[in-house]
Amino acid sequence: MIRKVEALEGVVGVIIGRSYGGKSLGRGGTTGTIRVQREISGGLKAVTQTAKGVQELFIRTEAGCAEGIWEKVRELES
Repeated sequence: MIRKVEALEGVVGVIIGRSYGGKSLGRGGTTGTIRVQREISGGLKAVTQTAKGVQELFIRTEAGCAEGIWEKVRELES
């Protein structure tokens, strides 16, 4: 799923952050699920469900593209 996000137009890259073992995204949070949490300077903060817990992500975007990419990430989950 991270590769699909990286391939979206307007995405500069995906930076993998901290991992939290034993945590879950809750209902519908299967392995590989990505949930965008908020827009911040330079991109989007997100988390992904892994087999062992939750992994933080920073989706670096081109200027002015964050909102559209947020929607595209939601569509990837459908």
